[in-house]
Amino acid sequence: MAQFPASKWQIPPGQRHNVLVKICGLTLVDNALDCVNAGADIIGLVFFEKSPRHVSTAQAREITRALPKDVPACGVFVNETFDTIMQTVSACGLEIIQLHGAESPELAERLSAQNLVVTKAFFAARPPELCDTQKYKSADFCLAEYGKGILPGGNAETWDYDQALEMAKKVRLMLAGGLNPENVADAVSRIRPHAVDVSSGVEKTKGIKDIAKVTAFIRAAKSVYLQP
Repeated sequence: MAQFPASKWQIPPGQRHNVLVKICGLTLVDNALDCVNAGADIIGLVFFEKSPRHVSTAQAREITRALPKDVPACGVFVNETFDTIMQTVSACGLEIIQLHGAESPELAERLSAQNLVVTKAFFAARPPELCDTQKYKSADFCLAEYGKGILPGGNAETWDYDQALEMAKKVRLMLAGGLNPENVADAVSRIRPHAVDVSSGVEKTKGIKDIAKVTAFIRAAKSVYLQP
């Protein structure tokens, strides 16, 4: 397992803590650094070519090299091969891998064996379903997403977050899908996820974040204290 998350997710028993915030779909260095300065814990980079937030290896490398050491980059992949993912990891210095398609438990396990933090997405509207987390025992985060939009993620579609309540009791949950500065505090308060993931909910245009919205989102998310 990579070094970054240990201090933030291995919380001592009885200690209250804030939810981790991942700002996803960054495409520019300055925009990513502004998100970090606003309090983002994780920066997400999308390597899915059909996404309007897709970044090239060169773009991603420029961003990751500019990030502080304690803020990792998460690469988002959709149904890519192990070799392709690892080539991107090596080229861009990724610490976290997000599998946002129909990837197998075996792929997640192989990536975890490479000392990577693995996030696997599960969907309320399509497979793999929210109840399938037990098949992916090597996943460090289990992301709950709607999965009904045109793209695998980043569709700004809100959904019934209560469907993820059971997940939050069993796994290290990352809640996603339609979150924004107005609804994130309520979602965190009700679902108690370990992390939240936002992209379109804080954007100015696709791939460019509105830092005022990012700041408001992070403040709202972290205003709720979680009890382990």
